[in-house]
Amino acid sequence: MSGRPQLRRGVGLFRGSPEGACCSASFQGLLSEPENPEAHGIPRSWKITLGITFTLIFLLIGLRNQQWLQEAEFSQTSRQLYAAVAEFGSRLYNYQARLRMPKEHLELLKKESQTLENNFREILFLIEQINALKVLLRELQEGAHNRSWRAAQDQDGAAEMSHLVNYVLKKLREDQVEMADYALKSAGASIIESGTSESYKNDKAKLYWHGIGFLNYEMPPDVILQPDVHPGKCWAFPGSQGHALIKLARKIVPSAVTLEHISEKVSPSGNISSAPKEFSVYGVMKKCEGEGIFLGQFIYNKTETTVQTFELQHEVPESISCVKLKVLSNWGHPQYTCLYRFRVHGTPSDHT
Repeated sequence: MSGRPQLRRGVGLFRGSPEGACCSASFQGLLSEPENPEAHGIPRSWKITLGITFTLIFLLIGLRNQQWLQEAEFSQTSRQLYAAVAEFGSRLYNYQARLRMPKEHLELLKKESQTLENNFREILFLIEQINALKVLLRELQEGAHNRSWRAAQDQDGAAEMSHLVNYVLKKLREDQVEMADYALKSAGASIIESGTSESYKNDKAKLYWHGIGFLNYEMPPDVILQPDVHPGKCWAFPGSQGHALIKLARKIVPSAVTLEHISEKVSPSGNISSAPKEFSVYGVMKKCEGEGIFLGQFIYNKTETTVQTFELQHEVPESISCVKLKVLSNWGHPQYTCLYRFRVHGTPSDHT
């Protein structure tokens, strides 16, 4: 009789579930049988043992169902996590796409800036040409007036104007030196930057847009190897002393050099104090290294013609590949010196 209440408490664990209802009904049937142990030929102790066994079986079934529910919840959590990761990846891709758009706009802005810079250089070049033409026309008109070239009739005036235009065009195409230039860039000459002074840095030589400098029209050193000489189109280096190492278009035996500067009449400042004054020339052999052979020291006179040629004072024993130009002083400018054009003349090595 002492075991029966304990079995009823154990059966109560299954209330509220199908398994519990089934188990409860079974146990009530077993326990409601007559207390006579030999009624059906089964002792009471075996009935109690069977009841406990069924109870344990149903407990195991309940625990198994609970574990299955937990696994189902874990599977659902995994799917939710996968969905969250997929959504994050989609948002990250959209963010990267938005970042790429400004980069494309920046590349487009750089291309437009480069186009603007090229157009601006062309405009500056045209303005310089126009200014040079105006100065030449003014000089020719003054000379024509002094020599009484002006005619009274319209026909004579038209003929005079045609003559002036032809004279100006001839002046623009004329090369007063009439010697081959082996330091000409278009012929293959170049500047060796490792043997050349630093360029003069000037913030005024920049264009600004909303406070950001985007166009620098300082001239590089190789501008001294080009024939178009216009106000401002020169290579400037700081101070009154500087040097440039030039690789010639071909090996030559040098005989003379030519230095060119603009006239005070066409200078925007009205003076050419930045023009070089004293300078020396050296011939450098094969690898364009070292000090080289001293060829002479000269003075550029700013009061004479703008193009001045100097015969070399010393000869070289063999042909040279490079020439070093050293500027020793200028005509008084305290900040920088400007070089417009430098030429080298001589005889090619295969003609010697």
